[in-house]
Amino acid sequence: MTHNCQPPFLVGDQICLRPPEGDDLPLICTWANDPEIRGLTGEVLPTSMKRAAEFLEKIHTKKERAWFSVVLKDKNRLIGEAGLLRMFYPWRTTDLTLIIGEKDCWGKGYGTEAINLLLDYAFGYLNFHRVSVGVVGFNERALQFYQKVGFKKEGVQRDGYYYNHEYHDFVMMSILEDEFRAKNFKLHTL
Repeated sequence: MTHNCQPPFLVGDQICLRPPEGDDLPLICTWANDPEIRGLTGEVLPTSMKRAAEFLEKIHTKKERAWFSVVLKDKNRLIGEAGLLRMFYPWRTTDLTLIIGEKDCWGKGYGTEAINLLLDYAFGYLNFHRVSVGVVGFNERALQFYQKVGFKKEGVQRDGYYYNHEYHDFVMMSILEDEFRAKNFKLHTL
């Protein structure tokens, strides 16, 4: 299924981030209900089209969220979703989420490009100082990914996540504005 990357909001080499649209909902529902993706992201409730539409309406009206669809530019293909949530301007802090839902797109650099676009937006345009993310402790690929792009482990919520009849740790990570700029200086010299 192709999804137009117009109007793109944030544009990278291979992907763009654009506001989510109603046509995105079937794939978003598919990802949210996929057992493997649910386990890696912490989703526990089933997602219907109605629930997805309510979520879409919520993200369009809530000022403490900035949500995007991740689209391959050359194919206009929707491959994931990303967003900032719990944006709290007095402390200049926000949380982040990124899901590459199309499994054939895993390990191809799209997530790295998406996270860099999102962090550049958070630090360079919204003037945040700190971005955090919670990662399911057994999601080794995500833990390595976030460390690779500059996030630091802050702590562990011991047995903070319950999935498939077992408790697992939940790892809290963050990146500060100066850490991002030091690692990604080229984004700010364009």
